[in-house]
Amino acid sequence: MQASRLDALLASAECLVSADTMNAAYDALAVQIEQDWVSEIQDQVPLVLVVMSGGLVAAGKLLSRLHYPLELDYLHVTRYGEATQGGVLRWLVRPRCSLAKRHVLVVDDIFDEGITLQEITESCLRDGAASVRSVVAVNKDHPRKVEHFKPDYVGVTVEDRFLVGEGMDYRGYFRSLNGIFALTSTLD
Repeated sequence: MQASRLDALLASAECLVSADTMNAAYDALAVQIEQDWVSEIQDQVPLVLVVMSGGLVAAGKLLSRLHYPLELDYLHVTRYGEATQGGVLRWLVRPRCSLAKRHVLVVDDIFDEGITLQEITESCLRDGAASVRSVVAVNKDHPRKVEHFKPDYVGVTVEDRFLVGEGMDYRGYFRSLNGIFALTSTLD
């Protein structure tokens, strides 16, 4: 892919959430998690599971704001790959750490339909986690969500558009953008 084509695509994108607003959202998430969840698990060290690759950016921004001991691991499960439409859920990497009797916080970039995050949560519980909480940077507002499941913590909610930035991508590009942008065109 040529950089000039990607630059043109980004130039036409609409900023939905600024970098400053996202920073404030990460600040608020950290406070909420510490007040709610950390007090609940008391003196136990939680395990934070980052959902690769999109959750990497959100985790990096959130974890530096959490002020208590934690253990970090990751998992990689995908429905998209580098496609723009979700497909069959595939596990690429499972957590290395044992989840047995652990309090787990799953960090991801977006709650879109919820299929992936729900399966991750259920898998953690099947693997013996004492509890599982989930945090996402972005919730996409639409009626196509899985029933009876939602993330425990949400940074911001945005309209149903094709989003990039803060870990979300278009064919692997634009994950590192600060803020959330809606693409108005694609290169398809």
